[in-house]
Amino acid sequence: MSYTILDLEWDSAYLPAKDRYINQILQIGAVKLNNNFKVIDTFERTVRPSVGDKVSDRFVKLTGITRDDLAAGVPLSTAVLEYNAWLDEDTVTMTWSKSDLYTVMDNEKTLIKGIKFNIEYYVDLQSYIQSEMRLMGHEVKSQIALSDAAEKLGIKTDGLELHTAKDDSLVCAALLKKYFNKKRFFEMVEDTSQNNFFKRLAFKPEFIDDINSKYINKQDLSFNCNKCGNTAEQKEPWKYRNRWFFSSFYCKNCNREFAARISFKKGYDTITVKRKVFEKKKQQAGGKNGEEK
Repeated sequence: MSYTILDLEWDSAYLPAKDRYINQILQIGAVKLNNNFKVIDTFERTVRPSVGDKVSDRFVKLTGITRDDLAAGVPLSTAVLEYNAWLDEDTVTMTWSKSDLYTVMDNEKTLIKGIKFNIEYYVDLQSYIQSEMRLMGHEVKSQIALSDAAEKLGIKTDGLELHTAKDDSLVCAALLKKYFNKKRFFEMVEDTSQNNFFKRLAFKPEFIDDINSKYINKQDLSFNCNKCGNTAEQKEPWKYRNRWFFSSFYCKNCNREFAARISFKKGYDTITVKRKVFEKKKQQAGGKNGEEK
Protein backbone atom coordinates (compact mmCIF):
# COMPACT_ATOMS: atom_id res chain seq x y z
CA MET A 1 0.00 0.00 0.00
CA SER A 2 1.18 3.52 -0.78
CA TYR A 3 0.10 6.88 0.54
CA THR A 4 -0.89 9.97 -1.45
CA ILE A 5 -1.42 13.43 -0.04
CA LEU A 6 -3.61 15.56 -2.29
CA ASP A 7 -3.96 19.33 -2.07
CA LEU A 8 -5.98 21.72 -4.20
CA GLU A 9 -5.90 25.44 -4.75
CA TRP A 10 -9.13 27.05 -5.87
CA ASP A 11 -10.82 30.40 -6.32
CA SER A 12 -14.47 31.38 -6.09
CA ALA A 13 -16.09 32.23 -9.42
CA TYR A 14 -19.66 33.14 -10.38
CA LEU A 15 -21.38 30.48 -12.47
CA PRO A 16 -24.16 32.19 -14.49
CA ALA A 17 -25.76 28.93 -15.65
CA LYS A 18 -26.34 27.90 -12.02
CA ASP A 19 -26.74 31.42 -10.61
CA ARG A 20 -24.27 30.66 -7.84
CA TYR A 21 -20.58 30.69 -7.02
CA ILE A 22 -18.29 27.70 -7.34
CA ASN A 23 -14.81 27.06 -5.98
CA GLN A 24 -13.14 26.23 -9.28
CA ILE A 25 -9.97 24.15 -8.99
CA LEU A 26 -6.94 26.03 -10.33
CA GLN A 27 -4.09 23.80 -9.15
CA ILE A 28 -3.72 20.14 -8.23
CA GLY A 29 -0.71 19.09 -6.21
CA ALA A 30 0.17 15.78 -4.58
CA VAL A 31 3.02 13.76 -3.11
CA LYS A 32 3.39 10.00 -3.19
CA LEU A 33 4.89 8.23 -0.17
CA ASN A 34 6.14 4.69 0.27
CA ASN A 35 5.57 2.52 3.36
CA ASN A 36 8.44 4.29 5.12
CA PHE A 37 6.84 7.67 4.33
CA LYS A 38 9.65 8.70 2.04
CA VAL A 39 8.52 11.00 -0.77
CA ILE A 40 8.99 8.98 -3.94
CA ASP A 41 7.21 11.23 -6.43
CA THR A 42 5.36 14.53 -6.74
CA PHE A 43 2.58 15.80 -8.97
CA GLU A 44 1.61 19.36 -9.86
CA ARG A 45 -0.67 20.78 -12.52
CA THR A 46 -1.79 24.35 -12.92
CA VAL A 47 -5.33 24.46 -14.27
CA ARG A 48 -6.76 26.91 -16.74
CA PRO A 49 -9.88 28.59 -15.25
CA SER A 50 -13.04 26.72 -16.18
CA VAL A 51 -15.36 29.64 -15.44
CA GLY A 52 -14.43 32.83 -17.32
CA ASP A 53 -10.83 34.03 -17.32
CA LYS A 54 -10.72 36.14 -14.17
CA VAL A 55 -9.36 35.18 -10.78
CA SER A 56 -9.27 37.21 -7.60
CA ASP A 57 -6.31 39.31 -6.51
CA ARG A 58 -6.47 37.45 -3.20
CA PHE A 59 -5.87 34.11 -4.94
CA VAL A 60 -2.86 35.46 -6.85
CA LYS A 61 -1.38 37.04 -3.74
CA LEU A 62 -1.96 34.00 -1.52
CA THR A 63 -0.68 31.32 -3.90
CA GLY A 64 1.82 33.20 -6.06
CA ILE A 65 0.14 31.65 -9.12
CA THR A 66 -0.07 34.40 -11.72
CA ARG A 67 -2.76 34.96 -14.30
CA ASP A 68 -0.20 34.12 -16.99
CA ASP A 69 0.48 30.79 -15.21
CA LEU A 70 -3.23 30.03 -15.27
CA ALA A 71 -3.64 31.01 -18.91
CA ALA A 72 -0.88 28.53 -19.76
CA GLY A 73 -2.47 25.80 -17.62
CA VAL A 74 -4.23 22.65 -18.77
CA PRO A 75 -8.01 22.07 -18.75
CA LEU A 76 -9.34 20.66 -15.48
CA SER A 77 -10.42 17.42 -17.15
CA THR A 78 -6.88 16.88 -18.47
CA ALA A 79 -5.34 17.59 -15.07
CA VAL A 80 -7.64 15.09 -13.33
CA LEU A 81 -6.98 12.36 -15.90
CA GLU A 82 -3.22 12.92 -15.59
CA TYR A 83 -3.49 12.83 -11.80
CA ASN A 84 -5.40 9.53 -11.91
CA ALA A 85 -2.78 8.03 -14.24
CA TRP A 86 -0.02 9.14 -11.85
CA LEU A 87 -1.63 7.44 -8.83
CA ASP A 88 -0.58 3.99 -7.65
CA GLU A 89 -3.18 1.30 -7.15
CA ASP A 90 -4.25 0.48 -3.60
CA THR A 91 -3.33 3.89 -2.21
CA VAL A 92 -4.67 5.83 0.75
CA THR A 93 -5.48 9.40 -0.27
CA MET A 94 -5.28 12.15 2.34
CA THR A 95 -6.30 15.80 2.31
CA TRP A 96 -5.96 18.48 4.97
CA SER A 97 -9.63 18.46 6.09
CA LYS A 98 -12.54 17.31 3.96
CA SER A 99 -13.01 20.76 2.41
CA ASP A 100 -11.03 19.62 -0.63
CA LEU A 101 -13.47 16.74 -1.08
CA TYR A 102 -16.44 19.12 -1.18
CA THR A 103 -14.63 21.10 -3.87
CA VAL A 104 -13.79 17.90 -5.75
CA MET A 105 -17.44 16.77 -5.77
CA ASP A 106 -18.76 20.16 -6.88
CA ASN A 107 -16.19 20.45 -9.70
CA GLU A 108 -16.86 16.88 -10.84
CA LYS A 109 -20.61 17.47 -10.94
CA THR A 110 -20.55 20.94 -12.48
CA LEU A 111 -17.39 21.40 -14.55
CA ILE A 112 -16.12 17.97 -15.67
CA LYS A 113 -19.13 15.68 -15.80
CA GLY A 114 -18.15 12.04 -16.30
CA ILE A 115 -14.59 12.46 -14.99
CA LYS A 116 -13.78 11.79 -11.34
CA PHE A 117 -10.76 11.92 -9.08
CA ASN A 118 -9.64 8.41 -8.18
CA ILE A 119 -10.05 8.30 -4.39
CA GLU A 120 -10.49 4.73 -3.17
CA TYR A 121 -9.36 4.89 0.47
CA TYR A 122 -9.41 8.16 2.36
CA VAL A 123 -8.16 9.78 5.57
CA ASP A 124 -8.87 13.31 6.78
CA LEU A 125 -5.27 14.17 7.70
CA GLN A 126 -6.24 17.30 9.60
CA SER A 127 -8.51 15.28 11.85
CA TYR A 128 -5.82 12.63 12.37
CA ILE A 129 -3.07 15.14 13.23
CA GLN A 130 -5.41 17.02 15.58
CA SER A 131 -6.21 13.81 17.45
CA GLU A 132 -2.48 13.08 17.79
CA MET A 133 -1.88 16.63 19.03
CA ARG A 134 -4.52 16.19 21.72
CA LEU A 135 -2.89 12.95 22.84
CA MET A 136 0.38 14.90 23.18
CA GLY A 137 -1.33 17.45 25.41
CA HIS A 138 -1.91 20.23 22.89
CA GLU A 139 -5.15 22.16 23.28
CA VAL A 140 -6.93 22.02 19.94
CA LYS A 141 -10.51 23.28 20.08
CA SER A 142 -11.24 23.94 16.42
CA GLN A 143 -9.89 23.00 13.02
CA ILE A 144 -6.25 23.99 12.93
CA ALA A 145 -4.61 25.49 9.85
CA LEU A 146 -1.82 23.50 8.23
CA SER A 147 0.74 26.25 8.83
CA ASP A 148 -0.23 26.49 12.51
CA ALA A 149 0.02 22.72 12.98
CA ALA A 150 3.47 22.71 11.36
CA GLU A 151 4.65 25.53 13.62
CA LYS A 152 3.30 23.94 16.82
CA LEU A 153 4.81 20.55 15.97
CA GLY A 154 8.21 21.80 14.85
CA ILE A 155 7.91 21.02 11.14
CA LYS A 156 10.27 23.24 9.16
CA THR A 157 8.78 24.96 6.14
CA ASP A 158 11.89 26.87 5.01
CA GLY A 159 12.15 26.91 1.24
CA LEU A 160 8.50 25.90 0.76
CA GLU A 161 5.80 28.13 -0.64
CA LEU A 162 2.80 27.49 1.57
CA HIS A 163 -0.59 27.80 -0.14
CA THR A 164 0.72 26.13 -3.27
CA ALA A 165 -0.71 22.68 -3.75
CA LYS A 166 2.50 20.62 -4.01
CA ASP A 167 4.34 22.36 -1.16
CA ASP A 168 1.31 22.13 1.14
CA SER A 169 1.30 18.40 0.38
CA LEU A 170 4.98 18.19 1.35
CA VAL A 171 4.23 19.81 4.72
CA CYS A 172 1.41 17.31 5.25
CA ALA A 173 3.81 14.48 4.42
CA ALA A 174 6.31 15.70 7.02
CA LEU A 175 3.58 15.84 9.67
CA LEU A 176 2.38 12.35 8.83
CA LYS A 177 5.87 10.86 8.89
CA LYS A 178 6.69 12.38 12.27
CA TYR A 179 3.40 11.51 13.99
CA PHE A 180 2.30 8.29 12.34
CA ASN A 181 0.71 5.67 14.57
CA LYS A 182 -0.28 2.63 12.54
CA LYS A 183 -3.20 1.50 14.69
CA ARG A 184 -4.77 4.91 15.15
CA PHE A 185 -4.16 5.91 11.52
CA PHE A 186 -5.82 2.85 10.00
CA GLU A 187 -8.77 3.21 12.34
CA MET A 188 -9.49 6.43 10.45
CA VAL A 189 -9.14 4.98 6.93
CA GLU A 190 -12.47 5.07 5.09
CA ASP A 191 -13.34 2.92 2.08
CA THR A 192 -15.14 5.34 -0.22
CA SER A 193 -16.93 2.48 -2.01
CA GLN A 194 -18.74 1.55 1.19
CA ASN A 195 -21.61 3.09 3.16
CA ASN A 196 -22.42 5.69 0.50
CA PHE A 197 -19.32 7.67 1.46
CA PHE A 198 -19.68 10.50 -1.05
CA LYS A 199 -23.48 10.70 -0.72
CA ARG A 200 -23.07 11.05 3.02
CA LEU A 201 -20.46 13.74 2.49
CA ALA A 202 -22.70 15.66 0.08
CA PHE A 203 -25.76 15.44 2.32
CA LYS A 204 -26.55 18.69 4.10
CA PRO A 205 -27.97 18.17 7.60
CA GLU A 206 -31.16 20.10 8.27
CA PHE A 207 -33.27 20.96 11.28
CA ILE A 208 -36.79 19.50 11.36
CA ASP A 209 -39.46 22.20 11.72
CA ASP A 210 -42.60 20.03 11.62
CA ILE A 211 -43.51 18.46 14.96
CA ASN A 212 -45.48 15.79 13.08
CA SER A 213 -42.52 14.73 10.97
CA LYS A 214 -42.09 11.00 10.53
CA TYR A 215 -38.49 11.40 11.61
CA ILE A 216 -39.46 12.50 15.13
CA ASN A 217 -39.76 9.79 17.77
CA LYS A 218 -42.83 10.80 19.78
CA GLN A 219 -41.27 9.39 22.94
CA ASP A 220 -38.66 12.15 22.70
CA LEU A 221 -41.43 14.70 23.22
CA SER A 222 -42.03 13.54 26.81
CA PHE A 223 -40.16 15.31 29.60
CA ASN A 224 -39.48 14.41 33.22
CA CYS A 225 -39.28 16.97 35.97
CA ASN A 226 -35.68 18.03 36.41
CA LYS A 227 -36.21 18.24 40.18
CA CYS A 228 -37.88 14.95 41.16
CA GLY A 229 -37.59 12.94 37.95
CA ASN A 230 -41.33 12.20 37.63
CA THR A 231 -43.08 12.34 34.28
CA ALA A 232 -44.44 15.83 33.66
CA GLU A 233 -47.67 16.85 31.92
CA GLN A 234 -47.45 18.95 28.78
CA LYS A 235 -49.51 22.14 29.18
CA GLU A 236 -49.48 23.68 25.68
CA PRO A 237 -48.81 22.75 22.05
CA TRP A 238 -45.27 22.86 20.71
CA LYS A 239 -44.16 26.11 19.10
CA TYR A 240 -41.21 26.32 16.70
CA ARG A 241 -38.67 29.14 16.77
CA ASN A 242 -35.02 29.37 15.75
CA ARG A 243 -34.57 25.61 15.20
CA TRP A 244 -36.16 24.68 18.54
CA PHE A 245 -39.59 23.46 19.62
CA PHE A 246 -40.85 25.05 22.87
CA SER A 247 -43.56 24.01 25.33
CA SER A 248 -44.52 24.18 29.02
CA PHE A 249 -44.77 21.22 31.39
CA TYR A 250 -46.29 20.71 34.84
CA CYS A 251 -45.01 18.37 37.57
CA LYS A 252 -47.78 17.27 39.96
CA ASN A 253 -45.31 15.92 42.47
CA CYS A 254 -43.46 19.25 42.80
CA ASN A 255 -46.48 21.43 41.96
CA ARG A 256 -44.39 23.45 39.57
CA GLU A 257 -44.27 24.40 35.93
CA PHE A 258 -41.15 24.46 33.82
CA ALA A 259 -40.38 25.19 30.19
CA ALA A 260 -38.74 22.74 27.79
CA ARG A 261 -37.23 22.94 24.37
CA ILE A 262 -36.11 20.28 21.95
CA SER A 263 -34.45 20.24 18.51
CA PHE A 264 -34.15 17.54 15.85
CA LYS A 265 -31.35 17.66 13.27
CA LYS A 266 -31.58 15.18 10.40
CA GLY A 267 -28.35 13.72 9.07
CA TYR A 268 -27.93 11.23 6.24
CA ASP A 269 -29.25 8.36 8.35
CA THR A 270 -29.28 9.81 11.86
CA ILE A 271 -31.42 12.14 13.93
CA THR A 272 -29.59 14.28 16.49
CA VAL A 273 -31.84 15.25 19.40
CA LYS A 274 -31.03 18.02 21.89
CA ARG A 275 -33.20 18.67 24.95
CA LYS A 276 -33.14 21.44 27.54
CA VAL A 277 -35.36 22.53 30.44
CA PHE A 278 -35.75 25.93 32.07
CA GLU A 279 -37.34 27.45 35.10
CA LYS A 280 -40.34 29.09 33.55
CA LYS A 281 -40.08 32.37 35.47
CA LYS A 282 -36.44 32.74 34.45
CA GLN A 283 -37.31 32.14 30.84
CA GLN A 284 -40.04 34.81 30.88
CA ALA A 285 -37.74 37.28 32.64
CA GLY A 286 -34.87 36.65 30.29
CA GLY A 287 -32.81 34.81 32.89
CA LYS A 288 -30.15 32.19 32.34
CA ASN A 289 -30.93 28.75 31.00
CA GLY A 290 -31.67 25.92 33.38
CA GLU A 291 -29.87 22.65 33.51
CA GLU A 292 -29.58 20.45 30.46
CA LYS A 293 -31.18 17.03 30.42
